Amino acid sequence: MGELPYELYRAAQVRELDRIAIEVRGISGYTLMWRAGEAAFGLLRQRWNARRIVVVCGGGNNGGDGYLVARLAHQHGFDVRVLTLADPEGLHGDAQTAWWNARSTGVAIMPFTAAALNGADLLVDAILGTGLEREVTGPWKEAILAMNAHPADILALDIPSGLHADTGVILGAAVRAAATMTFIGLKQGLFTAQGPACCGEISFSDLEVPSDIYAAIHPASWRYTGRELPHYLPDRSRSAHKGHFGHVLVVGGDLGMAGAARMSAEAAARCGAGLVSIATRSAHASLQAAARPELMFHGVETPEALSALLNRATVVAIGPGLGRDDWGRGLLRAVLASDKPLVADADALNLLAIEPNFRENWILTPHPGEAARLLKMTPAEVEADRFAAVEDLALRFGGVAVLKGAGSLIASKADGVVVLCASGNPGMASGGMGDVLTGAIAALLAQGLPPFVAARAGVYLHGRAGDLAAQSGGERGLLATDLLPFLRRLVNPTTAENLRLQPTD
Repeated sequence: MGELPYELYRAAQVRELDRIAIEVRGISGYTLMWRAGEAAFGLLRQRWNARRIVVVCGGGNNGGDGYLVARLAHQHGFDVRVLTLADPEGLHGDAQTAWWNARSTGVAIMPFTAAALNGADLLVDAILGTGLEREVTGPWKEAILAMNAHPADILALDIPSGLHADTGVILGAAVRAAATMTFIGLKQGLFTAQGPACCGEISFSDLEVPSDIYAAIHPASWRYTGRELPHYLPDRSRSAHKGHFGHVLVVGGDLGMAGAARMSAEAAARCGAGLVSIATRSAHASLQAAARPELMFHGVETPEALSALLNRATVVAIGPGLGRDDWGRGLLRAVLASDKPLVADADALNLLAIEPNFRENWILTPHPGEAARLLKMTPAEVEADRFAAVEDLALRFGGVAVLKGAGSLIASKADGVVVLCASGNPGMASGGMGDVLTGAIAALLAQGLPPFVAARAGVYLHGRAGDLAAQSGGERGLLATDLLPFLRRLVNPTTAENLRLQPTD
């Protein structure tokens, strides 16, 4: 156990790692199963003060893990019973051995009923493993729903039953665990889509397989935890001036939407851009300037009026409050005609869905609805495989794509890599959060971070700032502007260290 690895795998890849450990390195399958049981039982004892434990077992190796957890619990004096969803007589291989060993040590084993859950202090989910590919139905679904309705916490073994290991999608029904102990390799679906809602706190055990076996399998994606940030955001030179840190131009703020552009600009300033300008409606410019004099507001009513501002800019952030009418469309075309690096969000993405474009020097930051419009599909189809969607966005449009949501994903066409950032919390599901993210990424890009680095660092810092803000005042009622003081601290290495820039996994 301990810190989670960075590498994320698909289920088939983890099965291959398992095969290599068994067939090439000579570790028996039962030995690995026993180690899995020990790791899970260790977490159980560490986390819960439970005495009455119910383990719900399916018919595969995941069930075998459950039988061994039950055996260990029984041997340590716990009141434990196993409820089965598959006839133990039909088990094969290591799972059958685990069942025999549990039964021979006196573990009570009986068919599953919802009533048999009564009185449990803790439930252990050992029903379905990582091989699930079809919707859960029948008694399997009934068992999952009964477990979720029970007041006791649930510990899931390897993966919450019903969750797709590759996508994080719920297949019909899924266990909602308080904690998940996963084995050999981290499954990428644990960290995105519905994965975070189902897994609870994630722990990991490599089951003591030789570390060099991982070299045979290239990870499907990578977790990002901000460890590189001190390298890219070092202490500034004592002779630095504002020209060293770039000039961000935010384009947006149509009538009635001035706040979006301002929030984006403030985020850019708080994340270290040397200069920040806003091209917005003339009606907004003077009033906004009075409220935040450090930002340079320019009333722009025509695309032609944007030319001088574009010439001075290092990076352009376009979309917050842009609108989809003639004004917004004209400004977007003017920006796209320039060669400036871009961060495109909100209505800029909605307009791009109508008039697609391709370029290498931009970062697109859609939520699932915007991604669906760009990819000509439904939001449900995007969420059905977020990894495929973000890769498709980067391939179709070029540059770097950020697919926002629980477990935000960042894909780079040039790098051919997908990273996952798990920072952030449900309190950030409020208006303006995307505008702040756009400004943060633009500021990092303006300070010289490469696009892929700026995108993943911006997503991480934005989510981490949201977590710190939630810690100080709670998730409900969290505002986008509440993130600004925390963003400022996080982009400064000395203070960021005090805020635990690298959070505990």
